[in-house]
Amino acid sequence: MVAPQAGLLPRAADRRIVLAVDSNWLRLDVPTSGDQLFCHIHGRGDRKTDQLVPGRPYSFVAALETGRTCWVALPDAVRFGSADDAIAVTAAQLRDVIEWLVQAR
Repeated sequence: MVAPQAGLLPRAADRRIVLAVDSNWLRLDVPTSGDQLFCHIHGRGDRKTDQLVPGRPYSFVAALETGRTCWVALPDAVRFGSADDAIAVTAAQLRDVIEWLVQAR
C-alpha cells in the first residue's frame, strides 16, 4: 500500500472519502514480449495524437475531492501480471484500500 495518511486524503464537500478505480486501456490482440502489453494512451487535444505504447497494465485507486479544485490522491496502484484477472485483482485492491481506511480511523 502506497497510501498517504488517511487524514490527508482529499474529501468531498460533506467530508466523505470518495474512491474511484481506473486502469490503462490494453490492446490484448497486439503481440508483445513477456508481461508487456500495448496500452492505449489518449492524446492531448484531439484523437489523432492517441498512441499505443508497450507497457505493463496497472490499476489505480484514487481518492477524489469535489468542488472547483478537484484534487486527487492515489492511495494505491497495482501492476497486473499477464495471467491476472483484472476484475478480481482490482476488487481485491479496492477491498484492501477500504480495509486500510477503516483501520486508519
